[in-house]
This record gives sequence, C-alpha cells and structure tokens, in this order.
Amino acid sequence: MNIIVAVDNNWAIGNKGELLVRIPNDQKHFREETTGKVVVLGRKTLQTFPQAQPLKNRTNIILSRDENFNVKDAVTVHSVEELLEELKQYDTEDVYVIGGESVYRQLLPYCSVAHITKIDRVYEADTCFPNLDEDPEWVITADSEEQTYFDIAYTFLKYERRSI
Repeated sequence: MNIIVAVDNNWAIGNKGELLVRIPNDQKHFREETTGKVVVLGRKTLQTFPQAQPLKNRTNIILSRDENFNVKDAVTVHSVEELLEELKQYDTEDVYVIGGESVYRQLLPYCSVAHITKIDRVYEADTCFPNLDEDPEWVITADSEEQTYFDIAYTFLKYERRSI
C-alpha cells in the first residue's frame, strides 16, 4: 500500500481542517499518482473535498467509526480490519492512503511506499504526519529536483520501507 501526503519541515500536514498550502504542481502529482487507483481516506478528509464528494476516476474507500455514515459513489468501512478485508480485491500497489492524520497513523504500518511532498517551510499547524526521517524502517529511494511555487520550495520524495 502507498501513502501520499504533503508535509512541511516539521512534518505538519494541516491546520483547522485545511491543507497547509495548495501547490498546483503537487495537486497535479497527486492526481497523476491516484487517478484510476483506490484511495483510502477518513470522513473528515472527505468533507474537505468540493461538495464533500468522492474523488472522480478513483475507487474511494472511506474509513469512519460512524456506523451510519454513507456516501454515494464510495465504499464505507468502519474499522481497519474491515478495510483490510475490502482491500483484498485490489492490487496493494494501486492503493493510496490520502488522509487525514488519524487514518495515516492507523494505516502507516500496512504501507510499504510513501510519496511525500516535502515543503521547505514551517506553517502553523494542528495535525502532523509521522516523521519518516526519524524512523529507521523508512529510507528515501527517489527524489526530485527542488521546485518552486512563488516563494515556496518543495521536493517530491519517495520513501520505501526497508526489507527486514
């Protein structure tokens, strides 16, 4: 399974239910990585999407503890165990965990690849992603040239879990 996320220098990912910054090339990268694939997200993340609707051209699986939560054009599961059972019908390489914080933390142990957009800046934030640079299980296996959006520098990094 994959994880895809944009983080700042402190591995922060959001503030008050919003992304820290919207970088068009990062959004393009996200679309290219996930279109035609399976995305796994939490209910709160879904609510940040336009009209709170699932992403087009992807299989959307919503992880929510709310047993009554249901949304058109998405599959809803209510536990990690139920999610893992649902995911058995898909190639794990085609599954992308896209947030938010609690979903990332719950599913990171099941992921082998992390696509990280590292933004060279520190933002005010209230949600963070685990710092993979401090986790010996993860290693950077690919990185892009530094890119800029106005005065914001960022890099696309690919982390892979080390084989044990």
